[in-house]
Parts: sequence; structure tokens; C-alpha cells
Amino acid sequence: MTMSRRTMVAGAGALMTLSGLHGRADAEPVRIPAGVDPDLLARDETVWRAVARRFRVSPEFVNLENGYYGIMPEPVRHAYHRNVDHLNKVNSHLLRTTYKAQADQVRQRIATLLGVTMEEIALTRGGTEALQNLIAGYRALRSGDAVMYADLDYHSMQYTMNWLRGRRGVHVEKLVIPEPATRQAVLDAYAHAFAAHPKVKLLLLSHMNNRTGLVTPVKEIIAMARTHGVDVIVDAAHSWGHLDFTIADLDAEFAGFSLHKWMGAPLGAGFLYIRKDRLADIDLVFADETYPAGDIRSRVHSGTMDVAPILTVGTALDFHDSLGAPVKQSRLRYLRDRWVHQVRHIPNLEILTPEEPAMYGTITAFRVSGRTSEADNVAISDYLMSRYRIFTVRRGGVTRGDCVRVTPALFTSAGDVDRLAAALHDVARRMRA
Repeated sequence: MTMSRRTMVAGAGALMTLSGLHGRADAEPVRIPAGVDPDLLARDETVWRAVARRFRVSPEFVNLENGYYGIMPEPVRHAYHRNVDHLNKVNSHLLRTTYKAQADQVRQRIATLLGVTMEEIALTRGGTEALQNLIAGYRALRSGDAVMYADLDYHSMQYTMNWLRGRRGVHVEKLVIPEPATRQAVLDAYAHAFAAHPKVKLLLLSHMNNRTGLVTPVKEIIAMARTHGVDVIVDAAHSWGHLDFTIADLDAEFAGFSLHKWMGAPLGAGFLYIRKDRLADIDLVFADETYPAGDIRSRVHSGTMDVAPILTVGTALDFHDSLGAPVKQSRLRYLRDRWVHQVRHIPNLEILTPEEPAMYGTITAFRVSGRTSEADNVAISDYLMSRYRIFTVRRGGVTRGDCVRVTPALFTSAGDVDRLAAALHDVARRMRA
């Protein structure tokens, strides 16, 4: 990227200002001035040490398994504790008086950031609940139709799609994402699958999958699906707050999101999106009568739930906004590139995301050639932890064999991923098939 002198000077000044930040772990979020080039900022470790001070993490190991859920920044953690205490103190008075208005404020904040209307957002307890409600509630299936998902889609969502076989009398088709997974290869795989399975009416599509971190060209696949009369439910649990996009960038009509992964909200927060003109295509949950059929909230019924995570979402979005999606995306991609580019030349080490920037974020998996079993990859992740104090996780479900997933976070330093790269040279030697 070529920057003007003015941009470079403004960026340098902002970096110097940020580099001088010192504060307690519970300080206010780091503010990124406008006009700073995100790719330049991504490489400034002094800035990211200031960001890392806003997180309280264990010093006993390097945590490179942040794909399960995200650690709350300290401003969020403190707000969550206040909300738990307040909820416990006032009890049902909160739920019966002010909570609905507060939840609507959260819905509006989400909608604005996502580029949609509040009436298209319903809060859930996480991405899983959001996607299960969309899949189970999809009304257009008839006996003899087919549904489809890919090998890299989230296992719980695969289970829900399989459940449709008995519930709706449909066939279930599974496609394999190719390796190497270039953009064109992925598009070709979906094109072939649509042509080979003309009875498919519903597709589950991961924006960023949890196994290898591959980012799919969602907008192009959805356009392709429409030409075949296929509706698409997008799993955006891992991408929102991680990548810089809005619903318009996906052109999605149905999608499920997590707030406790890359937005840093407390565990137990997510939402579903249904484009307003498609609401009638998703059933009310268990014939819910709490809200009218024309209200998207009738597509979720979670019972009496802990609302403290929802009440804390605003603080999490404040932290996200203080950095900005472009800056977060650049930093997370930089951390991935830093370790991958130190090891990609190793002959027996396979990196399972391509080098096309639009095809990855920070989640990336590797495999030692020939080491494709669950036992092999558990042994690799165990070795990284016991020998180098680096925490990773084995992932299964990839057609060509298991792998080890690496997921840095905003508090991860360049030194942390350098440590991983050094360790992987050792792993590749020791685990040679």
C-alpha cells in the first residue's frame, strides 16, 4: 500500500502518541486516531503492548487457542461483574422493568455496526443457538429435498443439519473443501456440488470455519446458490469482530453470530440475523407467543437466562470501536503471517490456509505430513505445551486428516508467535513420518 507523506506523518505521530501509553490493566480502551494506516499499526509492538495491558491473561503459558472463546478485556470484565452484582441485587425487578429497553439498545448498536435494522436482529446465548434456530426453523424444506454442508463447517451445525433428515425427511449432502483451498478451488467445489445435487434447497456456509480458519467467498457462493434455488444460512460466529465487513459485504439473508468470540463479550452472548423480507421463512420457536409473528424475537426463546452478558455487550462494542475493525483485522492477520512465513518452507509442514489475504484471518491450522490421526495431532499439541508452554488444540473433521489449530488474539505479541515458529521447526523434525 502506498501512503502519502501526510498519511505517513499522521500515522507516525499517532504511533508515537500510542507508544507512550502507560496504564493499569483496567485502563480505558486504547484509542486509535483516525488516519493511521492499519497495516503500519499492526507491526508496532509498543502499541500492542498497550492493548495487551487491557487483558488479564495467565503468564504460565502462551495461549494460542483463542478460537474457543475470547478473553474479555478488563473494561468489559469489570462491567460484567458490575452487571452480575446489579442483577443479583435487584433480581426480577430489572427483568420486568428496564431490561427490554436495554436489550433493544444492544440490538440497535449491533444493527448499526452490521449495517442492518434493529428489527432484523434477535439476541441469543451464542452463535450455536442462533444457527440452530435458523436451521431448525427453516420452513421451505419438503420431503425429498436435500440440504448441504461442507466438511469444515462447525460440528454442532453439521449435527443440526443431519437432524433435518429425520425431522423434515430430507437428504443430507456433504461437500469437501479442497486442499490447497484457493479462492477459485473453493468456488469450483461449490459450483460442482450445486450441479451434482440439484435437489439441494438449503446450504450451511461458514464465513470463517473453526477448523482451519479458511475464509470463504461468501457473497459469490450465495450468488451462485441463488441461481440454483438454494437458500444459505451463514455461520459468521468466528468472523464478526475478527474481519472487517457488514451484511452487505456478504449479501446474506440468514446468519448467526457470536459476541463472545472476537467481540470480547462475556460467555453467553450472540445473535441471529434474518433479512426483514425473509422473516416468514423461519418458524417461530416452539410456536412462541411472547412476541407477534412479525417480530424477529419470536424466533428465539431462551427461557430465564443470565442477562448480565447481554447488558455488557455495549462495553464490548465500545472496546471494539476504540480499535476499529480494520485495525483488528490487520493485526490478527499480521500475527498469522509472522509465524506462517517463518515455517512455510519446511517440507513436511502443511499450512491449511492459503496466502490470499481475503481467505484468512488469524486462525490457521497446520499438519505434519503423514501425521493425520487424532492421536498424532493430540501428541503434537501436547508436545508444544509440555516442551514450549504453548497452548494449541487438535482439530478433527478435515477430510484429508486432523490438524493443529493456532489462534492468536489481540493480546498476543510478535514474540509469542516467534516462539511458536521456533517450536514448529523442532516439531517438524521430531514428528517426521
